[in-house]
Formats: sequence, C-alpha cells, structure tokens
Amino acid sequence: MALPTVFAGLDPASYKPHALHQAERMWPETNCYVDLWIETLHAFGSEPEAMLGFSLTQDFEGDQFTFFKVPLEDLEALYGIRCTELAIYDRVEAHVEEQLKRGRLCLVEMDSFYMPDTHGVGYQHEHGKTTVAINRLDVASRSIDYFHNAGFFRLEGDDFDGLFHMNDGPEDLPFLPYTEFAKFPAQRPAHDHLHSYAERLARQHFARRPADNPVAAFARIFPGQVEKLAERPFDFFHKYRSTRCASSARISTWPQAISTGCVPTVLWAMRPVMRGVFPKSPRRRSSRWRAPWRGAGSSPWPPLSIRPSRPGTP
Repeated sequence: MALPTVFAGLDPASYKPHALHQAERMWPETNCYVDLWIETLHAFGSEPEAMLGFSLTQDFEGDQFTFFKVPLEDLEALYGIRCTELAIYDRVEAHVEEQLKRGRLCLVEMDSFYMPDTHGVGYQHEHGKTTVAINRLDVASRSIDYFHNAGFFRLEGDDFDGLFHMNDGPEDLPFLPYTEFAKFPAQRPAHDHLHSYAERLARQHFARRPADNPVAAFARIFPGQVEKLAERPFDFFHKYRSTRCASSARISTWPQAISTGCVPTVLWAMRPVMRGVFPKSPRRRSSRWRAPWRGAGSSPWPPLSIRPSRPGTP
C-alpha cells in the first residue's frame, strides 16, 4: 500500500527546484521558511513570485532584520491555502502521519544537525533550528521526503531517529516543536487571480514600508558588528549571516531584481505598482533601474550612500 503524500510522484533524486532557486541566481537561498514556501508552491503547480510583495515591509530592527516570513493571510488570499498552527501533544511523527492521510502538509521546526542537505553548515556539526515541510513519512522504514531551503530531499536511518528523538529516554525533555499544517484547495488559482491579488497586496505592503531606509540603518552599525564578529568563532558567522546579510540581500538586490532578473524579490506583479508610484521621466527613456527612494517626494527613504570599497582604497 502506497504511503500518503500531499504531492504525489515527487522524487528527491529527480526534483528540479523553482527558477528562483536556480544556481545562476545572485542569492539562491535567504530564509528557510520563505524558500520552503517557494518550493512548496512550485510543487503545487502555482506561481510563488506572487507572494513576495511582503518583502517591502522588511526593516532593520537594531540587531537584525525583520524575520523574513510570508504572512499566512497572504497565502490564503493568493492561493487559497489555509495554514495554521498544529498543537503537538503526542509523538510528532504520529501527528504528521495523521495530517498526511488528510492531504495536509506539516511544517515542522527541526534540528539541522540531523539533516544531510545542510552538509558543510549544520549536519553532524552544530545543532540549529530550521523548518521543513514533510511530503512523505515512512516510520517503519525510518525515512521522510521533505522540502527544505531550495530543494526537496530524503532523510533516513539514524538521521530519522535523531530528527524525531526516537532514542530519547524518560528523563529527556519532550520533543514538542512548533508545527504548522497547510490545507490546500481542490483547484489551483488562476493566473489572473494571482496577478490581481498580488498587485493589491503589494500596494498594501508598500504602504507599510519602513519610515527609514533599512539598508542605511544597517550600514551605520555594520563596521562595529564586523569588529565584534572577528572576535567570535567562525561558526558564529553563519548565524550572523542568516539574520543580517540574508535578509538585507532581499532589499539590497531590488535593483538587480528589476533590471537583470537576479534574485527577483520584487515580484512581477509589482511593476504596475512601481510605475504608478514612481513614474518614468518624460524626458528620456532608460533601461537603468532607478532606486525608488530617489526623486520621489512621497517616499520617506533618503538617498542611500554606501560605496563598496576595494582592497587598498579607503
């Protein structure tokens, strides 16, 4: 008897990630939760670009950028996907198994120490929290197929036991990870629906953008953080990059997103929004992207003056 899955026929060995995660992208991964949803929506057969309007609300919070997470209400408005928290009171694998039977995808916070796809970063090296979406679970064979970061993977054997705390004793703390489950609609949304709702949501998120330029705010404290970073063990750099650099990349690569197509944080549906807020100059046409905080009286963001230095130059 075949095991229940949300997306039938997916094989980690032959899975092809979405175009947003192709190797030629400037920054193919930035946040496990958003990257996971990009691949989940790709497997669903829909267009993940439509959800990215929320990135306009990204701010710098003093010690890190705003956690990069797509609002669950956006997922429902765009795709009809209802995602909410799942209460964990029993064995995690028992909850996941039950939801898979109902055609629901569980998003579980797991330990990257037991995840082979994090080899070179966390796998068998350092314990860390990350979110996975489980598409297939086989408790008897000790294996799962799951979405994580920019791909779809299989995990089995001792890694399965470690991931689900199968060898914990009575003296160990109970394994009660934060878990969400997603209910998918019977039909995928039409392109026209996605386009219209993506534009509507982009306008709403644009109205909620930060009052000050978050990249400029980060730049003011960055030199001091670099000095402190140099005094920490190298492993600390990955944590720092994940909370600062990865999130800021979504903001700082907006120019490339529009002009070159690299790291398309600004979704395709936002182009009419930007044309309405920042109209083209009537004097001449230019293919060069113009930063939205320049020459737009309605924008609260001041010009950003950050020049990358070259070795040997001040």
